[in-house]
Amino acid sequence: MIGIGIFGASGYTGHELVRILSGHPQAEVRFATSETYAGATLADLYAAAPALPLISAEEAPLEGIDLAFCCLPHMASMPLVQDLHGAHVPTVDLSADFRLDSAAAYHRWYKAEHTAAELLAEAVYGLPELNRAAIQKAKLVANPGCYPTSVLLALAPVLRERLLAEPRAIVDAKSGVSGAGRNLSLTTHFVEANENFSPYTIDHTHRHISEMEQEAEKLGGERVHVTFVPHLLPVSRGILCTIYVRTAKALEAEEWVSLYRQSYADERFVQILAAGRLATLHHVVYTNRCVISLTPVEGTDTLIIVSCIDNLVKGASGQAVQNMNLMLGLDEHLGLV
Repeated sequence: MIGIGIFGASGYTGHELVRILSGHPQAEVRFATSETYAGATLADLYAAAPALPLISAEEAPLEGIDLAFCCLPHMASMPLVQDLHGAHVPTVDLSADFRLDSAAAYHRWYKAEHTAAELLAEAVYGLPELNRAAIQKAKLVANPGCYPTSVLLALAPVLRERLLAEPRAIVDAKSGVSGAGRNLSLTTHFVEANENFSPYTIDHTHRHISEMEQEAEKLGGERVHVTFVPHLLPVSRGILCTIYVRTAKALEAEEWVSLYRQSYADERFVQILAAGRLATLHHVVYTNRCVISLTPVEGTDTLIIVSCIDNLVKGASGQAVQNMNLMLGLDEHLGLV
């Protein structure tokens, strides 16, 4: 069995990793850490979780694992990833600390100095459908953000084929409350979120824009300005992004579906719906799938793309396991649905 260590297992992504890995035929969680709940078990925090002991990071036996997952907040991952790199432990980092290509970009978007900048060149952006070959060779994979995963998979075919009439995309995005993490803020309290629907960070300052624009430029060869408006949905999990682009070709809905299906023909976790059908959260929750629907607006050059994922699975822990499988030479679909 492949030995796995999880740092930060008491949060939603750590708990989701344990849930997914419990069904993985070739992986075994050897330890799970939590600085807040060291000495407890995961079952003490989540009713359906196994009684996995939670230890402090200092107690973690690195010599007993083949790969580590880091589920810590940004900034907190940097010293840990440095230690894991020094110990030659392949790592999937679920924070934002290694997603951007430069320390300057990190400082711009996260308003902090990057203290492990020497590792940025080694980190591979972990979106398997776009970077599979590089992930297979990587020792450090930066798991993408949840919103960027949904947006980049939706835009990749039009970017690769140079089909944008202008380098711009408007993204109207909605996420379940779990996307904010387990620590409470006022907006995620039940009374604030229930029976409510609210936008936030709408002025081109949301940190996930940095990933979207960075990776979109790599796909299309030019900078794409992303107007991104996220909203908090009063549901536990799931992301739905409605994306508006102007296209250089006026194609019928069936033609767009054909183009996207060709682009993702070998991708089990990307489903392109037939013309006339629309993607919804019910297509994706508790799965590692991204489901996409395509609707050209008649008489215009506008294409509306709807892209749905489960923010905790394809948007975080499921994709992390997919990356783990690739890094360790396994079938990348193992343990995932």
